[in-house]
Amino acid sequence: MRTISFRSVVKNYRAVFFDAFGVLKNHQGLIDGVENTFKYLDEKGIPYYVLTNDSSRSPEELSKWYLNRGLTCITTDKILSSGMLAMEFFKTKLANGKAVAFLGTKESAHYLETAGQKTVPISEVDLNNLEHIKSFAFLDDEGFDWNKDIDKTINLLRHKNMTVIVANTDKNYPVNKNDISVAIGGLADLVEQILGKKFIRFGKPDAQMFLLAYERALKDIPDIKRNEILMVGDTLTTDIIGGNKFGLDTVLVLSGNTLPEMANIKIGSSGIIPTYICESVVIK
Repeated sequence: MRTISFRSVVKNYRAVFFDAFGVLKNHQGLIDGVENTFKYLDEKGIPYYVLTNDSSRSPEELSKWYLNRGLTCITTDKILSSGMLAMEFFKTKLANGKAVAFLGTKESAHYLETAGQKTVPISEVDLNNLEHIKSFAFLDDEGFDWNKDIDKTINLLRHKNMTVIVANTDKNYPVNKNDISVAIGGLADLVEQILGKKFIRFGKPDAQMFLLAYERALKDIPDIKRNEILMVGDTLTTDIIGGNKFGLDTVLVLSGNTLPEMANIKIGSSGIIPTYICESVVIK
């Protein structure tokens, strides 16, 4: 498998969309040397944005994570998350007055509460009194008891028909160099299979996520075209296929979900072909 340096690729584009986990950061923190990449982009005047399916924290909190690690250029306005789309949906499509039950951390309910919704964690839902529950949200893979609350979620959605949204489509995420953990999108898949239902999903690879980012880029470069933007990600089934379908050139990096020894196999079996393959986004 032939890889190319990220520097030789990115210099040809007017803007860059980055995935976060596996591209800019990993289980240990920031990917070593990534600050040099942003220094290079700033010097070249190439604007960049972070497109993340992380709906566990607000853009302010996500930005603070980078700031606390010395990467001050990732400001709140550069972060576009799937939670922002979920928030807009709840703000415009669902009337207030009743509660949204959710699976996730207390912090992950930020997007729903910002949209003016009342929220209740699944652990506090009484299955014998569901009159006040109007909808359900899969938000984060932490903040609940896996032995009790997943079963409770399944039974809630069996007993009452309601709108269900999944604010993070990721099925898994790397927890170290070799291992992965189940993400909330994967958990939602399981519940869908058990119940035979379909939920509303937000995040990559959905076109809404890329449209949100494209509209943000247009504010900085009003005449930018889609083929002048580079999408960088570590996952074929979200970052790469989503970018491809939206008309962006794409870079698959081998620093996260796609291991170097498995890249050719995954590309061949999926039929999802990135424009370029790079070891990482680090510019030395």
